[in-house]
Amino acid sequence: MHTITFISTIHEETGNCNAEELYKIIEKLSPEVIFLEAVEKTYSEYERYLFSTYGVYHKKLEIAAIQKYHKSNILFEYVPVCENSLSDALNRKNKIVHQNRERQQLINNFKFLAEKYGFKFLNSLESIILLEEIRVLESQLLNDNDVNEILKADIEAYENPMIRNIYSYCNNNHFNSAIFMCGAAHRKSIIEKIDRSKIEEQANLTWTIFES
Repeated sequence: MHTITFISTIHEETGNCNAEELYKIIEKLSPEVIFLEAVEKTYSEYERYLFSTYGVYHKKLEIAAIQKYHKSNILFEYVPVCENSLSDALNRKNKIVHQNRERQQLINNFKFLAEKYGFKFLNSLESIILLEEIRVLESQLLNDNDVNEILKADIEAYENPMIRNIYSYCNNNHFNSAIFMCGAAHRKSIIEKIDRSKIEEQANLTWTIFES
């Protein structure tokens, strides 16, 4: 039986959302496989060399935490599960909505809570509710702008391969425990996809949603 724990993260350190705190979570779960929201080139051979030879940690929070875990446990598999990056639609959206004060206040509140409460907040219902509030406001600001629909389609095309690649790995490899780390902005959608996959996919797999 494969067991995968889904953990929401952010990609850059801020306050209590840092590599050391994430490492503690990983160490406690002691996974044999680590699935990450990343493409293959995110952790290059050169960056692996810098870490193994000089102890230089990666700038991406999750990979820095994985590197810390590697120091105490070398017998695990790192598996990046993204097939592509998000398109320019995300930047186009941000250019349209970035000056809205209400949105900025919501974002500042999210950042404050992440800094103060760390991964406990990122993996909470409160985080999902706040991010959904931001999304609803952004949709209202975009109104009928085609960027909104393009971005929704892009996010689906970005997230679906992650779940598909995890199941593919599970069907072709033996392990007991794993984790899947993905940015908190995707938490609600990924949980919904996980719930659907339990019905649609034929796999000897149990999902756990991390809530610290």
